[in-house]
Amino acid sequence: MHFESGVGHIGGNLSALDVILVVFHDYLQGSDQFILSKGHSAGALYTALWSVGRLSDDDLKTFHQDNTLLAGHPPISGIADIPFATGSLGHGLSLAAGTALAFRLKGSASQVVCLTSDGEWQEGSTWEALIFASHHRLANLTVLIDHNNLQGFGSTADIASMSPLWERLRGFDVDLQIIDGHDTDAIQAALAVTGERLKIVVLKTVKGHGVRFMENRMEWHYLPLSAAQFAQAIKEIEFA
Repeated sequence: MHFESGVGHIGGNLSALDVILVVFHDYLQGSDQFILSKGHSAGALYTALWSVGRLSDDDLKTFHQDNTLLAGHPPISGIADIPFATGSLGHGLSLAAGTALAFRLKGSASQVVCLTSDGEWQEGSTWEALIFASHHRLANLTVLIDHNNLQGFGSTADIASMSPLWERLRGFDVDLQIIDGHDTDAIQAALAVTGERLKIVVLKTVKGHGVRFMENRMEWHYLPLSAAQFAQAIKEIEFA
């Protein structure tokens, strides 16, 4: 999708793809909601929706094209599995917390999963949402953090370090787990944990995971793939 449309953001898609696939294949049920706060990884979300039969091959071919529903960030309407348009970083967790509280007030057993980037934890609105969700002990909300250590202008350590982020999260009334974000067994086990508090899972991931020339490189937050790079990436994935 990204190669054929000539757009970037592939690095952050590859760091998040494993967990999004597990969420859609092994966790979400019924009216459960998934909110992609790091909206620039919409390609990974569309891939997951395709993999569970919610989008077709023809749908994917329209990615980032004129008049498409599959925009570079999740759309405001038109895809039933996407409840909110996201991509202005720092707002997804607030939307997820409000949704989780609404489910509780309605007496619904539905769950909410919100995937954030590590960079957006530099946003004050994210911490305000955490205070709200922790205070209300939203046990029906799971917050996933794609902790790939890179953001738009460099490493999170260089831009506005809070390293290690999980030590700051420990101060809240939450159930916190720190796992390998590319280990599907670990992801499944973390999602299966239940309790009476907000659940946060820090996923230690690699930007550009699975493609050696992309891994841990900030520029793949932006760059599109050349034909030669696309061929090399496909070769590495096929023989991994």
